[in-house]
Amino acid sequence: MQMKKVTSILFVLIVVTLLSACLSDQDDNEGVTLATLTIAIDGVDQQEGLEVKLTNTSTATTFLGTTDAQGTAVFHVTPGIYEAIVSVVRYIDGQKYIYNGVRSNIVLSSQQANVATIAVKESHSSQVIIKELYSGGCLDNKGKSFQYDKCIILYNNSAGQAVLPNLCFGIVSPYNGNGNNGNYDNDGVLTYEKEGFLPAIHGIWWFQNTLTIEPYQQVVVNICGAVDNTQTATQSVNYANPDYYCMYDPKSGYDNTSYYPTPSILIPTDHYLKARELGIGNGWTFSVTSPAVFIFQVKGTTPQDFSANADNIWYDAGKTTQIYTCLKVPFDWVVDGMEVYQKTKVDDSRKRMPSVVDAGYVTLTNYQGHALYRNVDKEATEALPENEGKLVYGYNLGTEYPEGVSTDPSGIDAEASMKQGAHIIFKDTNNSTVDFHERQQCSLKN
Repeated sequence: MQMKKVTSILFVLIVVTLLSACLSDQDDNEGVTLATLTIAIDGVDQQEGLEVKLTNTSTATTFLGTTDAQGTAVFHVTPGIYEAIVSVVRYIDGQKYIYNGVRSNIVLSSQQANVATIAVKESHSSQVIIKELYSGGCLDNKGKSFQYDKCIILYNNSAGQAVLPNLCFGIVSPYNGNGNNGNYDNDGVLTYEKEGFLPAIHGIWWFQNTLTIEPYQQVVVNICGAVDNTQTATQSVNYANPDYYCMYDPKSGYDNTSYYPTPSILIPTDHYLKARELGIGNGWTFSVTSPAVFIFQVKGTTPQDFSANADNIWYDAGKTTQIYTCLKVPFDWVVDGMEVYQKTKVDDSRKRMPSVVDAGYVTLTNYQGHALYRNVDKEATEALPENEGKLVYGYNLGTEYPEGVSTDPSGIDAEASMKQGAHIIFKDTNNSTVDFHERQQCSLKN
């Protein structure tokens, strides 16, 4: 997600030593006094296991050092001009943290102690992303509008196992992108953006247990209608699957049986999500035309306690009645989010999510069985060596409009490629305009 301010500073002293693999260079430079380099790394909170790559810019000779428990590694190299690079990736609570630093033009002399500092910068992106949203409904077998079959699909967009305790779902007001939005100030800025939180209106849902997602795998979460909906709407989705999760918690107040029929017996009860209802009504008001949905992790407490704490209450547009009740979700709790506009009402819509969460929007045509599907990161996916011969091209499930086609610009058919055993890396720029496209049907129909 957004850039994070580095709060912890660790100075790691790394002394670079020539390895035995470079003995031939030593022989060529017999009699030359080797240089010693000490590098101080600023901005990393764990000193052991950091890899430093040192390259002689004249000869392109590369030396690798790894810090030990004391934060040191020892090398000796011939005098010259070098470049040092540090790159570390860590996964913490479902977030991907990237630490990168480079120091160029390091001039090493054998006549003195050589010291250089690498300022390591930290950024973080979601290890787990929203891969797909099916929320616009379809037509039933009698040709009537059907909307009680929504789902959201999460995906581990990395090679590391994702472990997410206290994972929750929220939506931002107004429910429709073109709804009256009273949360802008006179400067045209969302009031809650300045305060550093997203307001989750009406209520939130959360997993009963810590969610674990293996690398390049997905988790299907039914929002409503956790049954085989194809019995009455062939165009819809069959959720009768023991691997699926569903939002089902009648005791919370979300007990509308049209939205929440008793889930399929194939779905385990520990796959039922729990909820806290804040607003009025017996169903979580998830827009069929243009929702703004996000996933977040509660930190330092539990979802139950967070949602029950009156200090976390905020009122949409300053209207202090129950129907406008929201929970304040800090930006640094947000794992991923996406903003949706109705295809025919883009000009009437306004952003509900600040750019730190989602800088754009994706359009949707409802009641057509369409889904919003994340685009493939072509370069990153093709770079995975295990994908050789497994990627399927010629993607053709985009949606045609009079002014053009909504499609995945990578041309890679992600679902077909995954069936061939490929590992897909999806776009994650925090901009739904770039990251998503409208798809002809939910991938669960494939």
